[in-house]
Amino acid sequence: MAKYRNTIGDTSGDKVFLAGVMVVSTLILCIVIYPLLYVLSASFSSGDAVMNGRVYLFPVEPSVEGYKMVFEDQNILTGFKNSLIYTFLGTMINMVMTTLIAFPLSRKKLPGRQAIMFIVTFTMFFSGGLIPTFLVVEKLKMVDTVWAMVVPTAISTFNLIIMKTYFENSIPEELGESAALDGCNNFRFLLSIVLPLSKPILAVLVLYYAVGHWNQYFNALIYLRSNERISLQLALRNILLANQISSGGSDSGGFGEVAKVGLTVKYAVIIVSSIPVMILYPFIQKYFVKGVMIGAIKG
Repeated sequence: MAKYRNTIGDTSGDKVFLAGVMVVSTLILCIVIYPLLYVLSASFSSGDAVMNGRVYLFPVEPSVEGYKMVFEDQNILTGFKNSLIYTFLGTMINMVMTTLIAFPLSRKKLPGRQAIMFIVTFTMFFSGGLIPTFLVVEKLKMVDTVWAMVVPTAISTFNLIIMKTYFENSIPEELGESAALDGCNNFRFLLSIVLPLSKPILAVLVLYYAVGHWNQYFNALIYLRSNERISLQLALRNILLANQISSGGSDSGGFGEVAKVGLTVKYAVIIVSSIPVMILYPFIQKYFVKGVMIGAIKG
């Protein structure tokens, strides 16, 4: 047994390597986490401290004025509510559409499977462009409606390929044949067997789609017209533009005060807009870790 003594992590070379990995990982963690801490500290600091660059790691002259203005601004509250609707409805549509296409394409017996997959993959490299897409949405009378935010992005080709690959590698054809012998049709097989066995990939794609909808800005800018339909990201953009305009004024007088408060409001909105994603992730973390390992070497 002596010849097996020097396993991974026991030799001096392995210890040096692991120490190097820890050092590099710690540096990367500091680089990533510092901007987050700065935004959090700035949101709880006074506008004067933020404007004068006195905030580095911890709040200076603690204040919740930015958060008070955020929750008093009707556009931000409306945008927050609308973004929740867009995210929930859009993610549901995404998951249903992606699953209904990925599952048949993962079955080798599907006629024309390769041709359909080629057409689907082709859309990753070539699209109609912004103007044709807008004309289609306009002709369908979806401009300034909730459907303009969820229908044009109903399916992500990349996520479709991920789900299809998972079904191919994790759901054997023999399992479907066994279910068919027991009188199970394809739809029942998908609902009762495939989906319960695919929780990791479902959790990953829910997170991908939900974050994409929550951060969606360009579609809201193009398709939404009224304040009643405004999304949170669009409301945040309006705050940034207003802050830039007010910052052009003198530091003395009303414009300067507006600029100072606008800075804390900007950081407060960033924190508020990140809360839903931060709440969602812990609940699906264990599935997320499994799902991102798709395609990894299995031993």
